[in-house]
Amino acid sequence: MVHRSAAVLVPVKAFAEAKLRLAPALDEHARSDLARSMATTVVQVAAPLPVFVVCDDDEVAAWAAEAGAEVVWRPGHGLNGAVTDGVDLLGSLGYERVIVAHADLPYAVDLAWVADFDGVTLVPDRHDDGTNVVCVPTGSGFTFSYGPGSFARHRTEAARLGLALRVEREPHLGWDVDLPDDLVAPGWLAR
Repeated sequence: MVHRSAAVLVPVKAFAEAKLRLAPALDEHARSDLARSMATTVVQVAAPLPVFVVCDDDEVAAWAAEAGAEVVWRPGHGLNGAVTDGVDLLGSLGYERVIVAHADLPYAVDLAWVADFDGVTLVPDRHDDGTNVVCVPTGSGFTFSYGPGSFARHRTEAARLGLALRVEREPHLGWDVDLPDDLVAPGWLAR
């Protein structure tokens, strides 16, 4: 097996079904466009690392291929199952670490630095509730547990496995878009 340092895995939901909680502020077409735009940003800032998009939607798969990402097709697995399968696949391809970066990070910048730690790196959302970016060593058996409160669960999982943990509160990666208030650009962007 060829050992490669790191790759980025981006789970992407069907654009037409993404960001339903933004419905009070955006119509279906605008939500779809926003989801595609944010996902494109995340894929672009993953360079120079190899990027894989895990999905179960034909439109997303076509977009990912056009964006230069490899497609990991995982229908019917849900977010946690799809991410776990994607990390396992990348481990079997020889990657030593996988950065899982969610696709709803409109201000995302460089991701490569997240892989410069041998243990687990967690980048929580700005509320210290969700986990926007995580880097795990492949083959560690890390159990992903996304959803409300995932940051605490992922910290506990790193401890359960005896893996060194680094928490990075990086503002650009900590700003995700879930609710209408998240559409207002943060003041620190103007600086």
